Amino acid sequence: MKTALVTGTTAGLGEAMARRLAKLGYRLVITGRRRERLDRLAETLRSAFGCEVFALCFDVRDREACDAAWNSLPASFKDIDLLVNNAGLAAGADPFDESSLDDFERMIDTNVKGLLYMSKLVVPRMVERRKGHVVNLSSIAGIEVYPNGSVYCATKHAVNAITKGMRIDLLKYGIKVSSISPGMVETEFSVVRYHGDENKAKAVYRGLQPLCADDIADALEFIVTRPDHVMINDIQINPKQQANTYISERE
Repeated sequence: MKTALVTGTTAGLGEAMARRLAKLGYRLVITGRRRERLDRLAETLRSAFGCEVFALCFDVRDREACDAAWNSLPASFKDIDLLVNNAGLAAGADPFDESSLDDFERMIDTNVKGLLYMSKLVVPRMVERRKGHVVNLSSIAGIEVYPNGSVYCATKHAVNAITKGMRIDLLKYGIKVSSISPGMVETEFSVVRYHGDENKAKAVYRGLQPLCADDIADALEFIVTRPDHVMINDIQINPKQQANTYISERE
């Protein structure tokens, strides 16, 4: 039985991907910052899919917390076959000159440093075993920059660069490295970006049908169910009404 570690599973994409992997027969290590939601998901996965689940409640921005969480895992759970670096967020949507350094740090610490912290904990054992798969959640913001999103876009450009670099460096160990780059997906993402303003969050998707979390879980399923000799580098996935980061057709 394969073991997957998925970060940021207490809502949205992470929760949907954890459910999909459980359905595919993985046993799971799930992480998140909200204990009640994390424990509820763990129980749901056990009862619905009969899978083994180990829940770790911590913030990926905190390097010491990442280390402590990893060290708390039973040895039998540490041979991770699939790492899904999903934890990420956007904070703020103001022009650069009006934006907040606190928001910048929150995005950089979560989207870039958190991914690096978790990868540096999990990947060495993949190297020892000469097998494994890392899937990083990127964004079309890592491909094209859009107005009022410079630093968020920068973090996702960094994710893309790290993904490509990891793919090169880990090739000799037989480790696959993939990414998923979604366009507009309706989750808690925009609520977090607008600091809890639900009206602004809803306006992001007004007049079009965005992707849903299960669409991204579909992409993950496709990536991880390919034959061993096949590596999917990236899946870019947009709603039908979105051409790129800044052009969409609204009704």
